[in-house]
Amino acid sequence: MDEQPSSGDAQHFSRDAYERLRKEYEWRSGERRSEISQWIERAREHGDIRENADFDAAKNEQGLNEGRIRHLNQMLKAAVVVDNADTDVVTPGSVVEIRMSGDDETTLYLVGSIEERHDTYDVLSSSSPLGKVLLGAKPGDTVEFEGPRRSFEVEVVSVRSIDA
Repeated sequence: MDEQPSSGDAQHFSRDAYERLRKEYEWRSGERRSEISQWIERAREHGDIRENADFDAAKNEQGLNEGRIRHLNQMLKAAVVVDNADTDVVTPGSVVEIRMSGDDETTLYLVGSIEERHDTYDVLSSSSPLGKVLLGAKPGDTVEFEGPRRSFEVEVVSVRSIDA
């Protein structure tokens, strides 16, 4: 995890999400990798690997684990930790309240990475089409969002820190 990402590759995470991903990376590249390696060795002891379901399962798990390790590594390299976004504009780490055109109800989202998890808010990825048009918007702004079948106007009702 030495290389610096280009600014376009930056992924914004809360401190909790960053730590959770870092711990998962350490577990998968350490303890989990060893467990799978031992599983493969035990499966090899069962004989012909061409017809060994346990060996196939272990190799499949190894591939999935290695893929996740690479993905985590890339995310952590490009990570920008956002602490308590306290702003009056939509930024990664902020909570935005929006109203879609034609709706009376508003919806709250935590703006951030798809890897965020939160008990209170649904996460809106800042790299999603809606997330992209909301970034930089202020309360009272209306932005246009291109949906799959039509365009929507989205009103930004409020923006606040996750701790507010």
